[in-house]
Amino acid sequence: MIITWLVIAVASFVGGFALNKLYPADYKWFMRLRRPRWLTFEGAIPFIWISIFICGITSAAVLWETQPSTMNTWLLMIGYAIVEIAILAYTPVMTRFRNVRLGAIVGAIGFILGLVLTTQVWQISSLAGWLLVPYLLWSPVGTYVTWVMARLNPPEI
Repeated sequence: MIITWLVIAVASFVGGFALNKLYPADYKWFMRLRRPRWLTFEGAIPFIWISIFICGITSAAVLWETQPSTMNTWLLMIGYAIVEIAILAYTPVMTRFRNVRLGAIVGAIGFILGLVLTTQVWQISSLAGWLLVPYLLWSPVGTYVTWVMARLNPPEI
């Protein structure tokens, strides 16, 4: 189990690091955006995402250990990767295009993909399914915050 967990964790970290370090100037743009006054928990968001990724990585490892090396499990691992890419695409897509509304759309797509993945994973392992629930709870919050930020920050022309 520990080897499975490590392989999944390293792959997730490398993908996340690479996607979020592509365009540092774009990240500065994002940090200058106006935020809603009620967004008092922004400092906690990185820790929330770290927890969600740990749950997702653990979910994938549990699923793999429950049903190792089957075609269905490989397909679900691809599903985990697609959801991770959708999650990680949020910042680079939004900042590269300088369009907060596009970020909200990417967030909504990630939630839908996560919901589909969870329904499939749950059929094999309820524990692996439960470990995806934190993402399903947080994703709409993050998407809503982004949608409100889109209204506060009209697209640049």
